[in-house]
Amino acid sequence: MGGRRAGGWALLLLPLLGAGAARAAPLCNVSLDSDPDLRWLPVLRRFDPWLLRHFLTRIIDEIVPKWVHAVIRPLAAELEFFIPPPFAGEIQGMCNALGMSVGDGILLNLAYEATAFCTSIVAQDYKGNIYHGRNLDYAFGDILHKITIDVQFIRNGQVAYRGTTFCGYVGLWTGQSPHKFTISGDERDGGAWWENAVAAFLNRNYPVSWLIRDTLSKSEDFQSAVFKLAGTPIIADVYYIVGGTMPKEGVVITRNREGPADIWPLDPLDGGWFRVETNYDHWTSPPPFDDRRTPAIRALNATGQHNINFDTLFQVLSVKPVLNNNTVYTTVMSAAFPDKYTTWIRTLG
Repeated sequence: MGGRRAGGWALLLLPLLGAGAARAAPLCNVSLDSDPDLRWLPVLRRFDPWLLRHFLTRIIDEIVPKWVHAVIRPLAAELEFFIPPPFAGEIQGMCNALGMSVGDGILLNLAYEATAFCTSIVAQDYKGNIYHGRNLDYAFGDILHKITIDVQFIRNGQVAYRGTTFCGYVGLWTGQSPHKFTISGDERDGGAWWENAVAAFLNRNYPVSWLIRDTLSKSEDFQSAVFKLAGTPIIADVYYIVGGTMPKEGVVITRNREGPADIWPLDPLDGGWFRVETNYDHWTSPPPFDDRRTPAIRALNATGQHNINFDTLFQVLSVKPVLNNNTVYTTVMSAAFPDKYTTWIRTLG
């Protein structure tokens, strides 16, 4: 991963390579000082309840296998036994407000764990600043474009952490703990997902996006976040991409359910000033039909370490096919500059 500086022509070309509209995700506040079953109610009020319930039911019906319905729905009565706080109370509260069964609320939150195809980039500029960007690619774009939100989680009157999610979903695939670290998660294809995931869930392993949120809430710095994300048992394989606030604080964690398969840090002194992770192990070649890695690397090298910033990282994430018909949103962030956290909802023309 070389670090040559971009010529002016390269920077001019980058925005032209990915087409489409972008609008800022709506910003919502969730108070962590409120009871879990009440804290999402102000967010839900921003949406038409009938339409939101229709959207969420469609996602469940089209993603979740019927046998999973049969296994999960009876667990609703034992929700607090299988699901750790605060997620149990939050799911219960949203289901009550929307008139959905708690079993369907659990299924919805598990459904989002299954098929998040993504591109994540963590990069260090020549001054040592860390930038982190991601595209989240997902089916049901016609629905998810309408319910994507940025959420500030407030504790004691301060922003404890921030993330991007879909209304009705308590997990985070993208988030930031201000002045500490940033995290994104990319799906790692583990084969027959549902059977193993449900078994792990019943064993009280964390859904991968819930662990991101728990880490944002509780970890005090980059190193403790990496340790937690690498070692906590989860229900599915995943890539966790983490950025910090100091030089070299950037890493891709390749996860198995029980622990790390690989940890791939930034190595700026040896040319590794950025890391690109899509949905394939970095030591293997991506399949030709889904190679988002090579165009992203090419665009980063054209940009150069001296020119990487929030704007140029967004441009890299706008290069086709890094930006594609399934891209729901693009987020750029840096824990050292928490006010710059920005999410754009993407639609290709």
